[in-house]
Amino acid sequence: MDETRGQVVLADDDVLLREGLATLLTGAGFDVVGRGGDASELLTAVREHRPDLVIVDIRMPPTHTTEGLDAARVIRRELPDTAILILSAHVEVEQATELLASGKRNGYLLKDRVTDVDDFLLTLDRIVKGASVVDPALVQELLAARRVDDPLQVLSPREREVLGLMAEGRSNAGIGHQLWVTEGTVEKHVRSILMKLRIPEASDDHRRVLAVLTFLDGR
Repeated sequence: MDETRGQVVLADDDVLLREGLATLLTGAGFDVVGRGGDASELLTAVREHRPDLVIVDIRMPPTHTTEGLDAARVIRRELPDTAILILSAHVEVEQATELLASGKRNGYLLKDRVTDVDDFLLTLDRIVKGASVVDPALVQELLAARRVDDPLQVLSPREREVLGLMAEGRSNAGIGHQLWVTEGTVEKHVRSILMKLRIPEASDDHRRVLAVLTFLDGR
């Protein structure tokens, strides 16, 4: 049997796009072992064939919301070594972040920005071999979302340093020693951090934990 560039299962409810993509991949040396028009058909094919690569749209029947992403998360959990490419017309920032952070062999490309077939095929090769590939337009969306949603943006650079040392479990005295400032100065920074992050009134220890959780969530 001739060596292929990898076995592929693909899913898209647009039949012309799905079949056209299957023809393109087959002609380029990939082995398309399964295809489907919804998440259920995709999961059935993936579980049967255990392919090297899955290509899936985000929005598929029945609700055309996040069925594709939901299926991708199932595939990542059940078959963590399978490469996954989200090929979609839609930017779903929050869901994309979750998937792309789940490990290697991930990709997210926007359909209308794929303009070079050879480059697209090489991108598939890179994903199969372990790379993570994100469409530049999506990167801009992610960065914009991070600027809007980052809870730490209200802190000064020094306050971020203090909060980072708090996350390491250091006391005020230990933070002061690390930063070459007095313990009283550290206490002022801590009070400012708690106020800016709107940490509710509670015991000092509990408020510090809440602040550290905010720090870790913002990294």
